[in-house]
Amino acid sequence: MDASANGSSGSPPGRPRGAAFFDLDKTLMAGSSGVFFARAAYETGMISRGRLVQDVYENVRFRLLGSTDDRADEVRKRVGEMIAGVRVRDLQRLSPRVLSGVLPRLYPQMLERAYAHQDAGLPVYILTAASQEMADLLARVLAFDGGLGSRSEIVDGRYTGRPAGPFNYREGKVLAMRELVDQKGIELDASYAYSDSESDLPMLRAVRHAVVVNPDAALRRIAAEEGWEVVELDRLRRRLKVLAALGAGTAVASVGRVVLGRGGSVRAGAPRPASGGSRATQSRASARRGGSSGSRCRRRR
Repeated sequence: MDASANGSSGSPPGRPRGAAFFDLDKTLMAGSSGVFFARAAYETGMISRGRLVQDVYENVRFRLLGSTDDRADEVRKRVGEMIAGVRVRDLQRLSPRVLSGVLPRLYPQMLERAYAHQDAGLPVYILTAASQEMADLLARVLAFDGGLGSRSEIVDGRYTGRPAGPFNYREGKVLAMRELVDQKGIELDASYAYSDSESDLPMLRAVRHAVVVNPDAALRRIAAEEGWEVVELDRLRRRLKVLAALGAGTAVASVGRVVLGRGGSVRAGAPRPASGGSRATQSRASARRGGSSGSRCRRRR
């Protein structure tokens, strides 16, 4: 990638013209960060095993099919219910467990792109529907310039379970970007955005340079129409789809064998009389041979 072609040349010192915005799940990392938060919450007794299993299932589904508005709203509601009444400090203490799952699943290729943008003078931000705490945590660890996530209300050091701002999803991401524009003097028409999902079309269309990563089917079609760069990194999703196709093929083959078997038995039924006749013929021949032997024995006596 030629990160120097970012429109940052000639920008005033301390005021970059553009920035680079990276979605988190399936873009910076393989799969969903939420499943590692759920695992950490389960290990510390915050959620049940059944809830963890459901979140793991949702992660696999997300990698195969992408996100939907209904599921995104459902996840936000579940997380709000889960953290209601929890101390901020207790959630912060999950950070090492969460990072141990997330960090190994970061795409090195995407980090290279992010750091190339930084080296060319563009600040880099994580822009995610995940929590502001997750965005801040990863931004610090990865040496990014900041993180923009969904904020939750805190009262007296505890989460209330209510949102503290717009959901960072669809147009909500653009609101967060424009808030940053006002604070930092960033120009979106010189900026980059990276995402995997059709739900991030507002974010992608808000900037000059849109790049789609591991796109879902809808975004792949739009990217082809728009001429956007497409980056494919999720090998597991391809493997899962191949396995699903093989599974479907095996099922079809099994049905075919059953049908052919049934058809074969019907077809085999037609010549059965001949087969039975053949056995009868063999029996008569054996009888004749037996009779002939008996006659020869009597003659010898």
